[in-house]
Amino acid sequence: MPSEKQTAVKYYVGVDVGSASVRAALVDGFGTVVAHAERPIQVWEPQPDHYEQSSADIWAACCSVTKEVVRGVDASQIRGLGFDATCSLVVVDKQFQLLAVNSEGQNHRNVIMWMDHRAVSQVKRINATQHRVLNYVGGAMSVEMQPPKLLWIKENLPELWEKVGYFFDLPDFLSWKATGVTARSLCTVVCKWTYTSDRGWDDSFWKIIGLEDLVKDKYEKIGNHILSPGEAVGKGLTPEAAKDLGLPEGIAVAASLIDAHAGGLGVIGADVKGHNLPCENQPITSRLAMICGTSSCHMGISETPIFVPGVWGPYFSAMVPGLWLNEGGQSATGKLIDHMVRGHVAFPELEAKAAASAHSIYTYLNSHLDLIKKSLPVGFLTVDLHVWPDFHGNRSPLTDLTLKGMVVGLTLSRGLDELALIYLATIQAIALGTRHILEVMQAAGHEITTLFLCGGLSKNPLFVQMHADITGKPVVLSKEVESVLVGAAILGACASGDFASIQEAMAKMGKIGRVVQPNHEHKRFYDKKYEVFLKLVEHQREYRSIMNS
Repeated sequence: MPSEKQTAVKYYVGVDVGSASVRAALVDGFGTVVAHAERPIQVWEPQPDHYEQSSADIWAACCSVTKEVVRGVDASQIRGLGFDATCSLVVVDKQFQLLAVNSEGQNHRNVIMWMDHRAVSQVKRINATQHRVLNYVGGAMSVEMQPPKLLWIKENLPELWEKVGYFFDLPDFLSWKATGVTARSLCTVVCKWTYTSDRGWDDSFWKIIGLEDLVKDKYEKIGNHILSPGEAVGKGLTPEAAKDLGLPEGIAVAASLIDAHAGGLGVIGADVKGHNLPCENQPITSRLAMICGTSSCHMGISETPIFVPGVWGPYFSAMVPGLWLNEGGQSATGKLIDHMVRGHVAFPELEAKAAASAHSIYTYLNSHLDLIKKSLPVGFLTVDLHVWPDFHGNRSPLTDLTLKGMVVGLTLSRGLDELALIYLATIQAIALGTRHILEVMQAAGHEITTLFLCGGLSKNPLFVQMHADITGKPVVLSKEVESVLVGAAILGACASGDFASIQEAMAKMGKIGRVVQPNHEHKRFYDKKYEVFLKLVEHQREYRSIMNS
């Protein structure tokens, strides 16, 4: 008879730090989420386009959710820990004490969030250099990356700049907190800091943008020890971190990933046999992972570098080892839907009716659209209503921070029907933006046949169906809704040594749940919607030109 130890299930903990909450999951070796917990984290918005958080608040939430998911589990069965997080900037001094990223001196607010747009003038100056590193971010750096934020700190908070010991990307801060090792992940430094896997840091870039002092200390402040995602960090969990997290001392801790990349890891490698998908028996490069939450990221991979105008990358080994990554994105998707719905005059009525029916507001809106569609397909209700979704600027493929949102086709109606139509048109606009990104990626050389969706918005059937219909591609949903957490757990599984590679862990732990096919009979309607969609940005630029002339 095999011993109990030989047959014991192996578990891995994945911790995901999103924009508004921290989540943890206990995941087994087959990718099944056994336990799940979530805690909110605080966001400060001291002025428009400034978004700040606290690394102490974030770590406390990480500890709380991790303790919850491992409660009652035999510690010897927990083999590894993986973190993912938003690509926010954490600032600490030489003793790792928190430093304020604001003029008020509020030290607990030591994180500049990914969606913070305070460094607009700095990123314009960086892009004006036309430095060669910009070729690897689609030709133009985003204000959401770290160099412009560093430059903003130096120029606006000079006293803080002198005190800084370390700048961390949030995923790397978490692995440091767990292990005491200041190593950085290849994912974060390549995608958000301009590091390249072949040349490393480019001294000339930092000097030309005015941050030459980072070069002088051999990049100690931003990272001179780089690990591949999933690689074991140091000697594992420190005694202090083990106590904080409720985990055994010394268990393997993985080099981390940015949250979107963890979502990609959790879905893109799944076995698709028997689902009649165009990507079956094709290279993994025919798949695009789309992580849809507060914002959306579009992760396409290739065997050779593909330079896509307006799309970040190519990044080598930033998500899947040995493959190049291009990353498109939309800065506000879930946040935009919330903004449009909650800002409407009929929102109180919607909220009351949804509560009375014991449904979420979005489930109720989807049902309401089915009621008012009559004989039409739901999507056709917006024949006279069109939205341009860049309420927080355009990340891809236009890379234009100054673009604004647009709604064309409003009436004097103030009721629930009108709110439902605006909600539908907003979802369609997000899907049309995805189509725009896909077309640019495909024109540059990607051959994408199938979309793999995960994240909060993938739970909304209307959002999923609109993406299938508007792009004309099948959408694969993972068996585990929490694919980002599965991706983080995959990192922990690799660090533990239980899998030979990330690719092996992806195939074993990523599982398909449902496939949503596009309705090709609706193609003509959505081709027209797309034509109007592209006209909207033309008109916006035209009227701007008139007003600025």
